[in-house]
Amino acid sequence: MDGQQVTLNHEREIRTMSGWPMLFAVIAIFVVSIALFILAAVWGEDGSIGTGGIWTLILVGAVLLTLGIILCVGFFTLEPNETRVGVLFGRYKGTVRQGGFRWANPFWSNGPTVKVTDVRSGDAAAAMAAVTKKGQSGSAPKKYPRYKVSVRARTLNMAKLKVNDRRGNPVEIAAVVVWRVRDTAQAVFDVDDFERYVETQSETALRHLASSYAYDHGEENESTLRSNVDEVTQALKGELDQRLDRAGVVVEEARLTHLAYSPEIAQAMLRRQQAEAVIDARQKIVHGAVSMVDMALRELAEKGVVELDDERKAAMVSNLMVVLCGESEVHPVVNTGTLYS
Repeated sequence: MDGQQVTLNHEREIRTMSGWPMLFAVIAIFVVSIALFILAAVWGEDGSIGTGGIWTLILVGAVLLTLGIILCVGFFTLEPNETRVGVLFGRYKGTVRQGGFRWANPFWSNGPTVKVTDVRSGDAAAAMAAVTKKGQSGSAPKKYPRYKVSVRARTLNMAKLKVNDRRGNPVEIAAVVVWRVRDTAQAVFDVDDFERYVETQSETALRHLASSYAYDHGEENESTLRSNVDEVTQALKGELDQRLDRAGVVVEEARLTHLAYSPEIAQAMLRRQQAEAVIDARQKIVHGAVSMVDMALRELAEKGVVELDDERKAAMVSNLMVVLCGESEVHPVVNTGTLYS
């Protein structure tokens, strides 16, 4: 480390001219330059002026023609929610946010060239193949035309990631992130490729989030990925805001779109969940049966319907518990003798 700190850039808005007045001026310059060439040819043929005058007209016409060509480079258009970053000889001059047909300094740079590389694998060829698959040229590096940067909301639908949760269980997780560029100067100058930066940092944040929470069945008062969706969503958004602030990007929304155990342990976890569901159901059934038996004995005693000793009460409790807790239908046996026979 050389101890040098990277300079952070911040956007400043600048205003430019409407393109229509300058368009008429450029047309007038072209008309005058062509007229001077015609006059030089006509007067040179007639001998109305000397050789010096002819060359003067040609020189002035050439200068005006060159000026008109240079001024034409300054025309550009901006759609709604589109900006252009002004860079003059390597220095940031400001950002144009006015839409429509505009004219600015023709010596502004036409756009930075960004080398497309696969950040995760370091394989540039694979990255170029991915770019070619999207319909772009695989031989040319990525380029922002005329430093135009869209500030519209964009959606990043991340692919499924296989990570380990807090308990070490492999899970599959995916998320969707809605983001937009807030500071165009930071997006263009503080990171190499802000779109690739958003993708990489979003994947890193999602992996870190999945490893910080258990999938489910956490300890008491512990948040989990499955049961605390809102808290997990806020945590993901907060981490993305922190990671992407350097690139001048703000996250509008971040939400999980897929959450499941990995296939190799999915069946085992499913059996565990089924067993826990059966246990919970049994607990409720037993609790309800005990309450009903207690109510029956209390009602019989209070209303004096029948007096039972401890042995008969135990037998009655046993029979009622079998009836209430059994899974199959119970067929009662009617006692035709006395109660104590």
